[in-house]
Amino acid sequence: MANPLKVDIPHQLGRAEARRRIESGFENLVRQLPGGTGTCTQRWEGDRLTFTLATMGQTVPGRINVLETSVAIEVELPGLLGQIASAFKGRLQKAGQLLLTKK
Repeated sequence: MANPLKVDIPHQLGRAEARRRIESGFENLVRQLPGGTGTCTQRWEGDRLTFTLATMGQTVPGRINVLETSVAIEVELPGLLGQIASAFKGRLQKAGQLLLTKK
């Protein structure tokens, strides 16, 4: 059974700029996940990015919803990865905040 890891990151960029930054910095966000160096597929549907990371014999699906004032990240960590999800939540939160800080 998958254990969802959810992170909400507020921003002041507006939807279009936040999406642009997610597009350009997605690889860095994925590296914060367990096994983040695995093979990753991604697909945009409007302002929602759906991705699948294949690593360590596991398939890790996730979604990133880009909203006007926040970005919601949800990753479904299966099995043992789900049990250590809290260890990665802070890293993912920090990487997302750095990516979405207004400059």
